[in-house]
Amino acid sequence: MKHSEDAEQISLMTWVKAMANIYPMLKFVYHTPNGGYRDVRIAAKLKAMGTKAGVWDIFVPLPTGLFIEMKIGKNKLTTHQHEFMTGLIDYGYKFAVCYSWHEAALVIAEHIGMEKEHIPQ
Repeated sequence: MKHSEDAEQISLMTWVKAMANIYPMLKFVYHTPNGGYRDVRIAAKLKAMGTKAGVWDIFVPLPTGLFIEMKIGKNKLTTHQHEFMTGLIDYGYKFAVCYSWHEAALVIAEHIGMEKEHIPQ
């Protein structure tokens, strides 16, 4: 699979699904498909349904909210993503920008208090 943000995120979610057998709270981790190019009519419909610019890629709702934004290479947060983070951080949500599935898995492992033997090496 080509090294891309999508590929990294698919690898992360594969790991999350595997670990959900041991850590059931991981069953509630999800991706918000806000990015990407869409037909104008579909984009307008999604916006009307509540899609918002800047919402981060992955949400881990338990034990407290953790948002993960996957990036590749030298990519940085967009202005909308930064605004999303700064608007919620004071409410106790946590945020991590990760450049690989492994980095994101380590952040999740720490967030949920995963036992060492289940943390990817």
